[in-house]
Amino acid sequence: MTELTTADAGTITIASSRFGPVEVHAAAVIEFPDGLIGLGGLRYTLIGTDAKSPFVWLQSVDDGGLALPVTNPAHFFPDFRLELSEGEANRLEIDESTAIDIYVTVRAAPGLADFAANLRAPLVIAAGIGHQVINQAPGSELRARLFTDAGELARSPAA
Repeated sequence: MTELTTADAGTITIASSRFGPVEVHAAAVIEFPDGLIGLGGLRYTLIGTDAKSPFVWLQSVDDGGLALPVTNPAHFFPDFRLELSEGEANRLEIDESTAIDIYVTVRAAPGLADFAANLRAPLVIAAGIGHQVINQAPGSELRARLFTDAGELARSPAA
């Protein structure tokens, strides 16, 4: 368990093993009521370390040792589509008019050519509530390469 302190009424401090003490606004905490596949904890926040990077970190609020890289799939996959079953969309209480953010987990590796994103189980975040869902869209790969062997984007971004 991580030490979590309240800096003031609207800010919490996470003792992150990756970033050191990190202050975040309480409103930036994302609740994942069903958790994340293979991970503990229900509360996370997004931490960006470089404004120019397409990657951010999904940092557990409750476990300072748990942070994983994520990205908006549109940065790398211009044709990315999220398709949910009707039952899943109803469970999440979202439709086409709901404002959502979508992230995919990233498998980082020593070489860029081995970086991969999980397009099959993206994270859907709406109004501070997050869910990891199964993407029904055809071609939603479990390990979609982000870069070529030459370190270039594996797919061309939208112009």
